[in-house]
Amino acid sequence: MNNETAKTLTKKDINKAALRYMFMACNIFNYENQQGPAVVYGLEKALRKIYPKDEQYIASLNNHFKYFNTTTWMANILLGASLAMEEKDGEKSLDAVQSFKTGMMGPLAGVGDTLIWVLYPTIMGSIAAYMGLEGNPTGAIIWLLLNIFFLFFRFKLFQIGYDSGLKLVTTLGSKLSVFTEAASIMGLSVVGALIPSVVKMKVGLVFTTGKVKLPIQTDILDKIMPALLPAILTFVVYKLIASKKLTVIQIIFLIILLALVLSYFGILTV
Repeated sequence: MNNETAKTLTKKDINKAALRYMFMACNIFNYENQQGPAVVYGLEKALRKIYPKDEQYIASLNNHFKYFNTTTWMANILLGASLAMEEKDGEKSLDAVQSFKTGMMGPLAGVGDTLIWVLYPTIMGSIAAYMGLEGNPTGAIIWLLLNIFFLFFRFKLFQIGYDSGLKLVTTLGSKLSVFTEAASIMGLSVVGALIPSVVKMKVGLVFTTGKVKLPIQTDILDKIMPALLPAILTFVVYKLIASKKLTVIQIIFLIILLALVLSYFGILTV
């Protein structure tokens, strides 16, 4: 796709994509690719205009079906930028788009969760609720007006992402492959940093000989490498996913079953 066909999307197309994504972001959330289906539903109409050829269109949809999860507000920025990148470089941008989404969804989720899911509802919700308890309807009106304002603001975020994404690919040009690699490294770093804080797996066995007691977890495994077992478990899960012999849902139930059995026999502990 060249610069002559770069501007195929209108502002109406961008707003329609934003509305479709926001409507389905949490409605079809799943444990396999999380917001992936919502991303496809949101962008499919715009992508059809970008890719008139069926094989290119299908390749783009399959790319967006991959794992994606971030604060829905922040996703508007990423998805707007993704559309701009595909509009500018077409099928050549698919790897860059996926790396960009993977690398940025974690950091933006941290910002979005803090500001949108914690600070905003806690502060403004508390004020509105207190006024309501006092019999003052102003609190409910303020809460309603704020939510209407932020609804339009989310459309603006999608547009900002689209404009920024277009500038990004225009500025990078031939250096897009370097950006792709950098974004991939960032995404892997984020995933790696999450392992010890999210994946919990501890051995409850204690090696005993005479009067000597040696906790296997603290005195052996943690001495080798902290979070060794979570790292191994994560590696095994990734291998299972890559093999495509089991679905993500089957792997989740397998882990639950394994955890129940090992916990029952005291091999694993909380």
